[in-house]
Amino acid sequence: MTSSTMKAVGVTEYGPIENLQPREVPRPPKPTGRQMLVQVKAISVNPIDIKVRGGVYDDPPDYYERVKPLMEESPHFHIIGYDGAGIVLETGPDVKYFQPGDEVYYLAPPSRQGTYAEEVIVDERHVGHKPKSLDFVQAAAMPLTYGTAYESLVDRLEIKEGEKAGILIINGGGGMGSVASQIARHVLKLPVVITTASRPETVEFSKKMGATHVLNHRQDIVKQFHELDLPADVPLKYAFLTSRTEQYLAPIADILAPFGKVCSIVQARFDMYGSQMMSKSLAFVWCWIGTGPYHGYYNDHQEKHHDWYEDLSRRVDRGEVQCHLMRRLRATAEGIREAHGLIEEGKMVGKLALGVDEGAFA
Repeated sequence: MTSSTMKAVGVTEYGPIENLQPREVPRPPKPTGRQMLVQVKAISVNPIDIKVRGGVYDDPPDYYERVKPLMEESPHFHIIGYDGAGIVLETGPDVKYFQPGDEVYYLAPPSRQGTYAEEVIVDERHVGHKPKSLDFVQAAAMPLTYGTAYESLVDRLEIKEGEKAGILIINGGGGMGSVASQIARHVLKLPVVITTASRPETVEFSKKMGATHVLNHRQDIVKQFHELDLPADVPLKYAFLTSRTEQYLAPIADILAPFGKVCSIVQARFDMYGSQMMSKSLAFVWCWIGTGPYHGYYNDHQEKHHDWYEDLSRRVDRGEVQCHLMRRLRATAEGIREAHGLIEEGKMVGKLALGVDEGAFA
């Protein structure tokens, strides 16, 4: 007989890493609508996890109001986590893309119980069939970063495949920047992909991921940009900010071509006044991958993330996109705490992910 409980890792109080604790919690309810119940085989940890656990997540201003029932109602425990990979156990009556037994990778809903558990409920609109060439741990590293980067470059910046233009990506050695570099260079086929990195290992990794040029973000990026030998007929039209919006917006406005576009995924307080944003008629847009489900898919194409993940699986299996996993850990409470610590240090190269094995989430 199947147990009515499962192992999970989460918090009863938001705060430091030590607040992450293992616990036996009730298994998820029966999936409804387009939901699916998935057996978790691997998870990944992202900067959003660190902010949520710390009680400082602010992309949606009402986030902690939305998730308050997780803490106030039984089991009074917020299971963190968004990325994952696993096997479909059960599908809701309206699911049309998957069936039990399918190997999948997915992004969990932003305001429900997360992926640090033996089982999770996910919406099929944010699920893809796992690339056959990746194991579960590698696959778990892909959904949040690829989905966010693809939405930023294709939906928000509206870059066209084969466009004769360049892009600047801030922090090319991180999980988000490294996959954005691949999308820019190998999917959209831009001729110029400039990233920033400051350590030899991140510079090398960024070039491996698709960067044609790398600037040191600890030095004057405007000066370095003007020293590059770039094709005169390829304007730098786009910029993608994955770090410190308030720090980089003004220098980006200095080097971006007139009528260019900037997209940021990092919440910040900043002032455009005094920058070249208006004189160059530059556009600024945000991208948050949770916008669709958080706002009921109003004014949104509901199937787009599923479509992107299916396309990503094919591209990975054809060798067009590489998995950017650089660190593996065990999916235990200790392993998850270690992962949070590594991300807080700010020195990660690529992504890290955690595999489920004996003793998982304990």
